[in-house]
Formats: sequence, C-alpha cells, structure tokens
Amino acid sequence: MKIALLGATSHIAKDLVASIAEHTAYHCSLFMREPGRLDAGIQAIAEQKSFPVLDYASFDCTLHFDAIINFVGVGDPARAIQMGEAIFSITEQYDKLALSYLEQKPDCKYIYLSSGAAYGSNFEAPITEASKSAFAINASQPQDWYGTAKLLAECRHRTLPGSAIVDVRVFSYFSHRQATGARFFLSDILRALQSGTVLEVSPDDMIRDYLVPADFLQLIDKILQAPAVNDVVDCYTLAPVNKFDLLSALHDEFGLKYTIVGDQAKVNATGPKANYYSLNRKAERLFDYAPGNTSSSGIVSEIKRYLNPIQ
Repeated sequence: MKIALLGATSHIAKDLVASIAEHTAYHCSLFMREPGRLDAGIQAIAEQKSFPVLDYASFDCTLHFDAIINFVGVGDPARAIQMGEAIFSITEQYDKLALSYLEQKPDCKYIYLSSGAAYGSNFEAPITEASKSAFAINASQPQDWYGTAKLLAECRHRTLPGSAIVDVRVFSYFSHRQATGARFFLSDILRALQSGTVLEVSPDDMIRDYLVPADFLQLIDKILQAPAVNDVVDCYTLAPVNKFDLLSALHDEFGLKYTIVGDQAKVNATGPKANYYSLNRKAERLFDYAPGNTSSSGIVSEIKRYLNPIQ
C-alpha cells in the first residue's frame, strides 16, 4: 500500500512514519513545506525505507497513492495562538489539496486528523455519541478558531458521501518524541524529570485520555484495511487518567517531584477542558479497534523510552 502523508513534520506524523517503518510493509511519501526541516531520526528512517521526502509542489494526480493521511495543523497551543485566523486558510488549503486528488482518484482513501476540539467548548462531562458541537457563535474567541476549523473540514467531508474519508478526532496524544519546549502538561513533566526539578502544578484537576503511537498505528491500520466508508471516529484508550493520579503514578515510577501551587499563567489555545476525552466507541464498531494501553500505562511506557533512548 502506498500512502501520502501531508504535514509529515508534525509530532504525531513522525511517530506514525516510525511505526509504519517498523511494523508494516506500507510505503510512505512524506510531504511538507520544507523538506530540509525533517529531523535527523525520521530522515534516517526515510532513507532506510526509501520513503521520498517531498515538498507540496510535488503532490499531484500523476502520483499513485492508495491512501492520504493529512496531519497538517497545529500541535503546540502556543503556536495555535500565534497563527490566529490563519488556522482557517491553512486547514482548508491542505484539505482541498487532498480532496482534489480524490476527485481524480476516487479509489483513494483519505484519513484526516481532526481534533476533540471540534466539539467546541463544553467539556464539563466526557464526550458521548449524543454529544453536540457547541461554540459561542455570538461571542467567538481566538481559542475557538482551531476547533471551528476542524469542524468545518469535517462538514466539508460529510458533503462527499461517495468519497472514502475518515476523520479521526485526536483528543490527547503523547510519545517519547514529545518536544520538551512545547506548552503541554506532559512536556512540563518531561522537563522536570530530565532536570530533577520540582514540577509546579495548579490545584484544578483534569481528566485526559492520552493516545500513544502503538494504539494510533493500530487505529490507522484498521481504517486502511477496512472497506471504504465516509465517517468520523473519536480516539480513545482503555481508560483515561486524571491529573493527580497520573502525577502519583509518575512519582512512584520515576521519582517525579511536584508541588501544588496557586493559579498559574498557562497557554489554553482551545479553552478549558475538565473532561477532555470521549466515551464514543464507534471506532470499535466500524473498524474493530481495540486499544492495548490505558492512558497511564502508555505514558509510563513512552517516558521510559524517553529517559532510556538506547533501550
């Protein structure tokens, strides 16, 4: 199977490239704005597996792909805020690049990386199949724009029922390749573990469901192998984890030192999310997806790889 990866420099895309190279016989072409920016580790994998590293100008209908996976987007919340309204045009531009290919190659599958942020701002309870997207339409704020852009892309895809398009909503994701300079809770944890410093955390709790590379690969592989559909699924693990249970587990496993402090200045690109995870199990029904990790076990495993990269 030949796969085109758009946005191949993103964190989650690089993990998938490494997973595909290690566990499958798929052949990938990696598309990005600046091929020279691909980090050395993934570049080495691409060279070893003969995966072409290309710019977007090289992507056209003369190339044959069985599937396109679109990772173009914003991973770091700080960068999302900096991009502002450009999120809309960039999201649409590369989505339409893939859709134009599907017009000429209708047998090609398209997997679009969406986000739990497409549900809007109401995460007082976890997402279910009955949940509705909710945005403050009369008081739109910059933190709404990322989720709105994803929702618009999903709506665009549902208007093409004859096309094989699956939107995959990622809520939270973590791997040993997580950039420690990014503005994420787990990036803060990695920095504290690496430096031996005390992590300062706010007193408010939160519940997250952190997908890791092994389960992400399983879901993508199941979609690629399944009969063509036009639909959307939420990502999930065996169980989510709340902040303080995770901190306690990491203290026991790695000796993480942390202290609870008052309100902290923090980047919140898509609004507050007390229960940012989904109970929607459509991925199991549609694709027989069966995650092998809980959030906690997946994080522990990936942190071990981060702290001991040779093993």
